[in-house]
Amino acid sequence: MRLSIKWPHAASVAIVSVLAACASSPAMKNDMSFFVSSVGSGKGADFGAVTGADRLCQSLATAVGAGGRTWHAYLSTTATASTPAGNARDRIGRGPWRNANGVVIATDLAQLHGTNNITKQTALTERGEVVSGSGDKPTQHDILTGSQPDGTVIAGDADTTCGNWTRSGAGAAMVGHHDRNGTSPPPQNTSWNSAHQTSGCSDDALVSTGGNGRLYCFAIN
Repeated sequence: MRLSIKWPHAASVAIVSVLAACASSPAMKNDMSFFVSSVGSGKGADFGAVTGADRLCQSLATAVGAGGRTWHAYLSTTATASTPAGNARDRIGRGPWRNANGVVIATDLAQLHGTNNITKQTALTERGEVVSGSGDKPTQHDILTGSQPDGTVIAGDADTTCGNWTRSGAGAAMVGHHDRNGTSPPPQNTSWNSAHQTSGCSDDALVSTGGNGRLYCFAIN
């Protein structure tokens, strides 16, 4: 004798709703490996060094179910008496990288630092949200990088990393424009990773030039 189970209609609807919600989650829809952080440190450009920025990327990815990968922030660091300089491009793996909707933003490091697919529509947060850009209120297109266009650290004595990501007051950091738009002369205004310096390292200073301390986060594996 074959048994048949009849689910109550309400229970069936609930199950379908749960499955639909899971399917709509960015981490469930695709193999996300790139996002713009939905938040900053809360202390300007002070993340407690680059490792703290990595932890922020990791925690944001974990919150949406993508914590099974290792996440790093796209940040360069300057040399100190005890540590060599570090290049953002050397911290993020080899690609390819996909956003929360599964769209490829670059297949490898060469394309990422050449003709990539980073735009306002593709540089989404870990939750799949669009980040406000030039002309929006507020404008938050400044993404911290501390880098030259090729993803390497900027040479010289000027502060371009807010003290290697430990300052929330005086100093400055290089930022890129995720929307490839801005008021600076080209090509700086269209650079995703090297558009201009901030006016300081505090939350207020970052906001004043069009940002709020966001990061580019990449899965390295």
